[in-house]
Amino acid sequence: MTITPIKSEADYDKALGEIDRLMGVAPGTPESDKLEALVTLVERYEAEHWAIEAPDPISA
Repeated sequence: MTITPIKSEADYDKALGEIDRLMGVAPGTPESDKLEALVTLVERYEAEHWAIEAPDPISA
């Protein structure tokens, strides 16, 4: 899998599948670098598309 920006749900699903495949790789390997990059892209996609807003504070 070539690492590219996640622009759609299909891209997101592919990235999650690749992350699942790479879980448990040895640190300091090209695979661990790929895992780290994919996790970063997924986190960004989730923050943009499924942001969870903080609840409104309760007035006393």
